Amino acid sequence: MSHGARVIRTGVSSGDPAAPPPVTVASSSAGSDAELMDGGYFRSCAGMLKVAQMISLLIGFISVNNSSWTDYSAYSFFQIVTMCDLVMILFFYIMHIFRVYRKLTCVSWPLAEFLHYLIGTILLLIGSIVAAAKSYNITGLVAGATFGFLATILCVISMWSSYKVSCITQSTSKYRA
Repeated sequence: MSHGARVIRTGVSSGDPAAPPPVTVASSSAGSDAELMDGGYFRSCAGMLKVAQMISLLIGFISVNNSSWTDYSAYSFFQIVTMCDLVMILFFYIMHIFRVYRKLTCVSWPLAEFLHYLIGTILLLIGSIVAAAKSYNITGLVAGATFGFLATILCVISMWSSYKVSCITQSTSKYRA
């Protein structure tokens, strides 16, 4: 998860200990460490995928919340899962935008995000299946279940793309010598 500028030392003078070593800064498209926000994450595929997930979860929640439903346990489970998933995706989105992962290095952020997507996707799939089965052709409930399935698909895509990138990065860096 390294974004931003990197400091590359080009040489150290052993004759003058008081003089600081010359430093060359290589900048990238994500911006420097001095910036508060990562503007490149807004336009990245992962950032847009998180926004699409949040929008589909919010639409699914609103559709179910504003419909008349008879099976309280099924739809309350769907509402709880969609809101918890929405809050966690928003948390990781803000974490990436403000680069919190650079300051809190004691947490394995890729693992935490992967586990969130794994557990959240399974619960969202279960909630969407139950919501679709108990919808009784009520339009708002069908729409909520549909957006729940859409969010499930987006979560699977996000989980697959992040896992694929980490596996490719690890496997190719292992064989480079």
